Amino acid sequence: MTHETAECPVARAVDVIGDRWSLLIVRDAFDGITRFSEFQRNLGLAKNILSARLRELVAHGILEIVPGAGGSAYHQYALTPKGRDLFVILVSLRQWGEEHLFEESEPHSVLLDTQHNRPLRRLEPTDATGRVLDSSEAFVQKVAG
Repeated sequence: MTHETAECPVARAVDVIGDRWSLLIVRDAFDGITRFSEFQRNLGLAKNILSARLRELVAHGILEIVPGAGGSAYHQYALTPKGRDLFVILVSLRQWGEEHLFEESEPHSVLLDTQHNRPLRRLEPTDATGRVLDSSEAFVQKVAG
């Protein structure tokens, strides 16, 4: 079942990027991976599954196929602006994972800013004035039916 006509933006987004492999492919694309063989090597994913996920990400405008570097016969995958907009989602997932899925002394990768080489500040939802909100201070306005 797909949610492409759902009124809920979360349901529609999960249809496009909710598969764990799709999110990991996008993560790898942010890390500079561009070639099919690099995705496969990094993810350890079967070729048929990787092909299907890449095809879906291209079909949804998250990745695009571009000519290989240096005139190579192979094509590469690049994030589109729509795909780059997923950065905040991946940062949020990363921060949630760091907080809830690792022991305090357990080593893990860290996302750093390129200018100061420091970890990113925790993402927090804010209202229109910049005030940080928790989940009890927001609600979903349903479509009137």
